[in-house]
Amino acid sequence: MGQKISGSIKSVDVRGEPSYRPVRRELRGPDFCRPPRLDLLLDMPPASPENQIRHAWNPDDRSLNVFVKEDDKLTFHRHPVAQSTDCIRGRVGYTRGLHVWRVHWPARQRGTHAVVGVATAEASLHSVGYTALVGSDSESWGWDLGRNRLYHDGKNRPASTSAPTYPCFLEADESFVLPDSLTVILDMDEGTLSFMVDGQYLGVAFRGLKGKRLYPIVSAVWGHCEVSIRYVNGLDPEPLPLMDLCRRVARLALGRERIHHIDTLPLPQTLKNYLQYQ
Repeated sequence: MGQKISGSIKSVDVRGEPSYRPVRRELRGPDFCRPPRLDLLLDMPPASPENQIRHAWNPDDRSLNVFVKEDDKLTFHRHPVAQSTDCIRGRVGYTRGLHVWRVHWPARQRGTHAVVGVATAEASLHSVGYTALVGSDSESWGWDLGRNRLYHDGKNRPASTSAPTYPCFLEADESFVLPDSLTVILDMDEGTLSFMVDGQYLGVAFRGLKGKRLYPIVSAVWGHCEVSIRYVNGLDPEPLPLMDLCRRVARLALGRERIHHIDTLPLPQTLKNYLQYQ
């Protein structure tokens, strides 16, 4: 049933000393099928610096306790305000297509509540106290990076119901060790939100997002934390041209180790340029 993914995830045994052992999983089912269009997008050249700025944090759509840095438009800084949770949205809201961006958030700057996800324009950007603000209402969906939990409309969740674990293959005695960067995958055509870490697809986190306009968002509590967003690229929902699909097959046949040998192939220069996205 779909593509099988072998995991190599670091974890911590919460019952004893940290043991950074690899956790290998055979992941099956629709939620763990890495979308073919995702591989195609990741094989494309990254978005230009100008396009990354266009999809960066919005300096006009934020809590007053955070600001976008003048010398780095892809990064925001949070003031050291006590008992406050603060959010910032991205500039662009997505309604269609596949969109991928990377979030760089140093682990030592996350604090007790560090949440990454998406939200509508109506989601709250500030709350008194320390909380997982992204995912607290019906207008946002978030992954708590410290607790390995998924939140959506958390305020209305029954007290007897715990938030889902993510990645969902974690066992009760395991805690996910997240590096400083992660990749967010928003597929508005399928209506799903997923994440990748160190190149591994972790599966679908949320479904049912079709028909909305969703923006990248994070909520932070750590004073002086700095979080960067880097738009990777996007794909429209239309079927891909046959030429693009053939290029993808050719690049796959070469493999990452030999992709730089395209210029040595006995092909017309125009075709070599096309294979290299030139």
